[in-house]
Amino acid sequence: MNSLYEQLSNMTVVVADTGDIKSIEKFKPRDATTNPSLITAAAQMDDYRDIVDSALKQSHAEVGNDLEKVVDRAIDRLSVEFGKRILGIVSGRVSTEVDARLSYDTQATMAKARQLIGYYEQGNIGRERVLIKIASTWEGIRAAEQLEKEGIHCNLTLLFGLHQAAACADAKVTLISPFVGRILDWHKKHTGRDSYPATEDPGVLSVTCIYNYYKHVGVDTEIMGASFRNLGEILELAGCDLLTISPKFLTKLREGTETLERKLDPAAAADQDIERLSLDEAGFRSKHAEDQMATDKLAEGIAGFSKAIVALENLLGDRLAQLEGREMVHRAANEVFGIYDLDGDGVITREEWAGTDAVFAALDTDGDGAITPTELAAGLGCAHCLDE
Repeated sequence: MNSLYEQLSNMTVVVADTGDIKSIEKFKPRDATTNPSLITAAAQMDDYRDIVDSALKQSHAEVGNDLEKVVDRAIDRLSVEFGKRILGIVSGRVSTEVDARLSYDTQATMAKARQLIGYYEQGNIGRERVLIKIASTWEGIRAAEQLEKEGIHCNLTLLFGLHQAAACADAKVTLISPFVGRILDWHKKHTGRDSYPATEDPGVLSVTCIYNYYKHVGVDTEIMGASFRNLGEILELAGCDLLTISPKFLTKLREGTETLERKLDPAAAADQDIERLSLDEAGFRSKHAEDQMATDKLAEGIAGFSKAIVALENLLGDRLAQLEGREMVHRAANEVFGIYDLDGDGVITREEWAGTDAVFAALDTDGDGAITPTELAAGLGCAHCLDE
């Protein structure tokens, strides 16, 4: 009997949601996606120290002694370097994220995307193998629309509602990433329910709705379900164009042998009665305001991804100081913990984290749903950095 992983791979493109090159080598997905929080985790591993140091040294040589500029350049080069190494393993594409703090700035988003693609092309990587990951704000969608016209393909992330998906389709973006688990989180919090069966999971229903809309109206934009809380969500979306899955769930799929039924099918979607949406800016903003879940989760996601950038900046700043022979300021773990521990209760919950789910799971070593200072310090490879 074929494993669940093999069966799923026959109907859906499996993407590895990790920046850990060893995990990608193990599972050999077609595509891979990464972002600053994943890179932050990977960059703390001894195996990748050479990548970090090379990016810092090259950036320092290019921009001089301005720490902020050096770190900003190093993050871009580090993202691309990880991307290049991943592309040496996978046969398809890698997603590389634009700084989330630019999510409401169309021009700045386009400039950063062009810069990232430029670095890839300097490394002899064609733009057809790279997806630039941009938040699904109105401004981000407009940036993606222009970038697509330039042959720069985009992955619109932090997508929670049909209005965002419809606007992305109209902009002819290459791919969208609706966040299944975060939708579930919101509904559990606001309904008081502890769980949902997979067939009733709000995140699953949202992606199913988007899938049927796209296939019914003939949209070419690909759908990649993301951010999973349980295996049932993944199995219930079998047949989706792509699914980006953390190593934890990839392992479970490899171990499972039950028969997998295809749940999403373009032929079934074609038979449905679905009307195409046409949204200008006013219409988009009106629909977004009406969707409290999408409003909350988009804002929360941008804030979380922005925090991940700040954490990475701090870590790279400290590493640069060490490389230059100055005394290293052991602020990294303290500052990262303070950024995420919003209520100051001494632990970081999944809701406070608001960053990448795969990184939260990796840091939460005892699986109790909360990251302690000790767990964070260990994850950053500097247990001695935290104040007692």
